[in-house]
Amino acid sequence: MNTKLDAKDRQILQALQRNGRITNHALAEEVNLSPSPCLRRLRILEESGVIRGYNADIDPKQYGLSMMAFISIRLERHTKECVSHFESRIKLIDEILVCYLLTGGQDYLLHVLVKDLDGYDDFIRNRLHAIGGIASIDSSLCYNIVKNTPVFPDV
Repeated sequence: MNTKLDAKDRQILQALQRNGRITNHALAEEVNLSPSPCLRRLRILEESGVIRGYNADIDPKQYGLSMMAFISIRLERHTKECVSHFESRIKLIDEILVCYLLTGGQDYLLHVLVKDLDGYDDFIRNRLHAIGGIASIDSSLCYNIVKNTPVFPDV
């Protein structure tokens, strides 16, 4: 379902991106609505799929996953079967947080979290290579995060 968002909807969404645990009363106050219309708008945003869910922002290092990698993948072949096989296998690997389908020289970009360098080596050798059909793997290891925000820019 494609929902037409107005400025008030966007205010609500940005407030929720900043604080997903905000009460309806505080949210209504922040976006200058009374609580009932605010809750009604919130429910519409949830039911229409604009709000896909709520989650906690966990520090990966404190969780025990101190190595983040971005891995570019190029497939050997781009037949429907090869693409489907790769994508279905990727969905089963817990270390992959996000898999982006790309244009350009690479086919996919994986956002991966592992415990350490040994965990990264194991991930590449035993998880990615096991998929098959991969022509190239190009990794970039992240050693610090400069900016990380869940709040979308104004449209």
